[in-house]
Amino acid sequence: MPTPPPPTGPAGLHDIRETNLGSVLRAIREGAPCSRAEVAAATGLTKATVSSIVTELIDRGLVRESGATAERRVGRPGVMLSLDDRGFVALGLEVNVDYLTLVAVDLLEREVVALHEPFAARDAGPEECAARLADLALRALEEPSLAGRALLGVGVAVPGMIDAAEGRVYDAPNLGWRNVPLRAWLRELLRKGGTPDVPVLVDNDANLGAVAEYRGGHLSHTPDLVYITGEVGIGAGVLVGGALLRGSTGQAGEIGHIPLRRGGPRCGCGRRGCLESLAGIDAILRQTVPDLVPAGPLPGTDLAAAVAATVERAQEGRGAVQRALRRSGTWLGRGVATLANLVDPDVVILGGYFAPLAPWLLPACRAAVQAHAIAPRRGGLRVEVSELGLTAAARGGAAALIEALDTGRTPPPSPASR
Repeated sequence: MPTPPPPTGPAGLHDIRETNLGSVLRAIREGAPCSRAEVAAATGLTKATVSSIVTELIDRGLVRESGATAERRVGRPGVMLSLDDRGFVALGLEVNVDYLTLVAVDLLEREVVALHEPFAARDAGPEECAARLADLALRALEEPSLAGRALLGVGVAVPGMIDAAEGRVYDAPNLGWRNVPLRAWLRELLRKGGTPDVPVLVDNDANLGAVAEYRGGHLSHTPDLVYITGEVGIGAGVLVGGALLRGSTGQAGEIGHIPLRRGGPRCGCGRRGCLESLAGIDAILRQTVPDLVPAGPLPGTDLAAAVAATVERAQEGRGAVQRALRRSGTWLGRGVATLANLVDPDVVILGGYFAPLAPWLLPACRAAVQAHAIAPRRGGLRVEVSELGLTAAARGGAAALIEALDTGRTPPPSPASR
């Protein structure tokens, strides 16, 4: 299908305006407190255009004015600009095998509300999961700290293969979902709950974890970064030059299904010897706490307790547990090295349940990366542990909404929405 020509009429001018609004918003975010002249210099827009856009952003409740700061009172006092963090909130949600998480952030991406609850999503089915996600969002909006704030949008992280453009989960093996129109369902549920129509994005949990690390993690603004999910599934969110690497069908980063061991354990995808079957949390727990893991799929709400038991036994010095963790760390490092040799990141960040197990996983993982990846031989590629815990993907969902606002891909809310 040929690509249509760019619009040249009013719609095209509207798109340019929205892009410029995003550029000014981003410049204020990065430079605040800053003057209109500084915003013009940072964006390349004329001072008249910046002045017009700033007035509009103030009217929309996104920017506010203040006096010059003490450090900058040289010459004639100027009016300084900063983001107005009082009026809006973005919600990030995550559904995973064993829990639901919500993180609400203001325009500065500071956490305002965080909710986490055990939930056996694999057993519940997609419709009940959607209902619980909507209920979690509606409950959060009733929190006193969100009183008077308007909703910018909702970003949802799901461990599976996502059509982000359509907001559809077309395969999430560890949840048992196929072809689920999650965005449409959530929009309808939120609308029934009295929430105005707002943007709803749905993306892969690893992708949104990478966004969270890039915009707010302890290694933020590392442009070439990989975030590895440490859940029943293993996925990778890959940033190249600060932008997500999605691939031709949006499925880049499915590191969990790299084949590593011929004739190895059967994976949830049906194949044998995938990384996920060797180093996923389900696989680790079957080696470290077999007495707590029943045959068949592990009940979702038992995962956190089983991980905690693994940590306790490893700390007690149980050799079999420590050896199992080292083996899994070695397999994980083999998978990381394979991905690193393809995309050459500066850092790989291990997230999710890998974080509490890191004292035993990380040394073996780093050793395997050192042995099999090219970059460490020339001083590159660090393997680190996330400090965002089980909130990374949900934080990324909220951060992705702010990023879309900053880049003009989502239009700023109208004054009437405040």
